[in-house]
Amino acid sequence: MKTNKSCALFLALIFGVAAHAQFGKLLKSKGGAGKKSGQFATVWEGTFDNKATRLAVSSSNGDIILGTDDNSASALDKDGKPIWSGDYKKMTTNKTNKSEYQYVQWKNGGGGYLFLFDERKMGTDRVAVLDLYSGKELWSSEEYQNLLPKGTKSEDGADQGELDTVKYLDELDAFLISQKASVILVNASTGEKIWETNRFKGGVGKYVYNKQKNEIIMVNFKPTGLGALLTGFKNQMVRINAANGEVLWDATFVGTIEKELVTRRAIIDLWIKDDKIFMYLDGIRVYDYNNGQKLWEVIYENDMDKGTSGGLLGNKSRKKIYRTTADPIFTEDAVYLVVFGNRDRTKYIEKHDLNTGKLIWASEKIMGALSMPNIYKAGDRVILQIGGKVQVQELRLEEVSSGLGGGLSGFGGGSMKSWVPYIYWEYRNQKNGLLAIDDKTGQTAWRSERFDKRITDFIVNEDKTVFVGDGDEFYSYDIPSGKQLFDVKHNDAKVGKATDVIDFDDKVVVLSEKGLAAYRKADGTRAYASEKIKGVDYFYLVGDNYFLRDQRNNKNIIYGIDMTNGETKGSVQSKGKGGSPQYGDGIDITADGEYIFAFKGKKVEKIKVNN
Repeated sequence: MKTNKSCALFLALIFGVAAHAQFGKLLKSKGGAGKKSGQFATVWEGTFDNKATRLAVSSSNGDIILGTDDNSASALDKDGKPIWSGDYKKMTTNKTNKSEYQYVQWKNGGGGYLFLFDERKMGTDRVAVLDLYSGKELWSSEEYQNLLPKGTKSEDGADQGELDTVKYLDELDAFLISQKASVILVNASTGEKIWETNRFKGGVGKYVYNKQKNEIIMVNFKPTGLGALLTGFKNQMVRINAANGEVLWDATFVGTIEKELVTRRAIIDLWIKDDKIFMYLDGIRVYDYNNGQKLWEVIYENDMDKGTSGGLLGNKSRKKIYRTTADPIFTEDAVYLVVFGNRDRTKYIEKHDLNTGKLIWASEKIMGALSMPNIYKAGDRVILQIGGKVQVQELRLEEVSSGLGGGLSGFGGGSMKSWVPYIYWEYRNQKNGLLAIDDKTGQTAWRSERFDKRITDFIVNEDKTVFVGDGDEFYSYDIPSGKQLFDVKHNDAKVGKATDVIDFDDKVVVLSEKGLAAYRKADGTRAYASEKIKGVDYFYLVGDNYFLRDQRNNKNIIYGIDMTNGETKGSVQSKGKGGSPQYGDGIDITADGEYIFAFKGKKVEKIKVNN
């Protein structure tokens, strides 16, 4: 069984990115250990030594939980017991103190680092790196300057992930630090300089590590921290010896690397396939791995990245949309591209020879669609989704808890205005449809336009059938012929209009405005319709567990769902400042999806998902 693409946020791209400070107000009854949080059971409640006003995050397996403020940190173990705590000024040899900018980097093999940046207005900036498991300083330095734009505060909407000028390479357990004249590779555990090169300038926008050759392919971008200092900046892609920093070749490229508004993911991808490098930026470009020469390119618009408001000053929100264009799909000898025409704004599919870039065929032109987010090859058919939802990333200026409690007016108070991140999916008015293309000729094999108001993502089963819905009905089609196999009246389930689809065993679960309804793939009969859950705009598959999210009206509610029967396992509601882009304010979930951590100031609650 195969699916097209999950709607869950691509967690690997942002895993380990530090969250804003997190607080939570939990939906739970009173009582001792083992009490319920919704229908979830509380494993334990713990207390940080400090209030978590900057970071409140858990490791992927939940064996360490970290809470920080500007000047201190404390950590708990998997049982909620204190491991270490302390003030940064006492824990660091260079007396790193007020660290408005901090991020956590978890290591794949266990452990991790707390990166502290102390921007000093009247002195030399300080950097310190602490070991997350012991709290001990691993190294500190005053050598690295201009890692952030001067005067930028993290509360003012700055990136809460890695610094633009600092990139962690998990494969080498090292930091790449960008300076005005060079890039330096630093051992993450010791701070020792491994190598330095002046042939690569700027931040690292994207990299691919070649383990067999111990080489790095990476592209640069002009970071905000160094932007004013970099003169004669040029876009570079380099092949570099990871052992000594020798640049084996240097190639230039045209285009601007942007970052997503909330996740801060660079809108660029790199692949190494055989002896070729594929760059996905403003189209697709292919380079020879051995010498960096460009072999071929197809230029088009990759993603919308369109904003609906200007800068942060004077605005109460900033919003951009993404996930409008399907990623390329590759076969042994061809690549299929969803192309947005730059001049006439039409869209179509192109099939290109993988080795030469030669156009094999182009589909019919498609008018009136804002997005074409999914493409799939099934036998001799290429299935294209026309229209559908888009991902919205938004920063809203909201009144949130400061974590300081009550107080006299003008003396701190209990709230402050802060930029709060939101990620959600929504439908835009556009042309919708399902198109099947003959892979040999590029001609339309069949087409369905029974989607007046909206079209969900599609799910492909065994390369034979495709399932897709509109707001009120749910369909199945035979892929070779286009014959409609069934048409189910989804509005009869009384869970509202369909918003998404989830592939689950022998069923397709239709996430809707007021709940869930599941249909059997074999014949479209309804397996269940769930209790009412309103306002869900996101779903996650974490491990083997499914979660729904409602973030309306400044709320952040996470529901755990049993997809076999549609029942709600439990829910956690959190409110307050900050939160991770994955799960929002005050919430973190272990990588296996078995435990939820909820934060509220100094308090931490560990919640078991499956009882």
